[in-house]
Amino acid sequence: MPSITDYKTKCQNVIASLKEDLKSIRTGRATPSLIENIVVEAYGGSTKLRLTELATITTEGPTALVIAPFDPSILSDIEKAILKSPLGLSPAVQGNRIIIKIPPLSTEQREKFIKIASSKVEEKRNQLRGLRDEVRKSIKTSFEKKEISEDEKYRFEKEVDTVSQQQMAEIETIKEKKEAEIIQV
Repeated sequence: MPSITDYKTKCQNVIASLKEDLKSIRTGRATPSLIENIVVEAYGGSTKLRLTELATITTEGPTALVIAPFDPSILSDIEKAILKSPLGLSPAVQGNRIIIKIPPLSTEQREKFIKIASSKVEEKRNQLRGLRDEVRKSIKTSFEKKEISEDEKYRFEKEVDTVSQQQMAEIETIKEKKEAEIIQV
């Protein structure tokens, strides 16, 4: 018996995953989510933790991030991790905190980040299509095994199509919003 509720839950998980993935794509604005998942090798490389587990990240105006480590001895470890990250940011140590000025994006960078966002969106669309195909297959199998009637089969298929269209529309909205953020100067 196919479960539409399971299908909806799996779709929502894919969309939540997409939102997380898109947070790490740089826009022209400084947001803590940009750097919070950078992995820092702290305490001589013996511990690998995400930046949010090691420091408080706040914004200072629209173009600066301030990182205040809970333990000042790992300041240089955090700085190295930021320099190694693919974001191309330049941290500046000031006392017991790190300031990162977020430079405005060039047109080429904006286009590159839009392409990255589009590829992540397409990847998630493919995941949703795969989930839809699995559910449709289980509906067909249930019908062939005479577990559901023909009317139920069509009703389930219609419901799956409706949910699928809603999820695809939601993904498109998320994509457009992210592209608008990237383009905004």
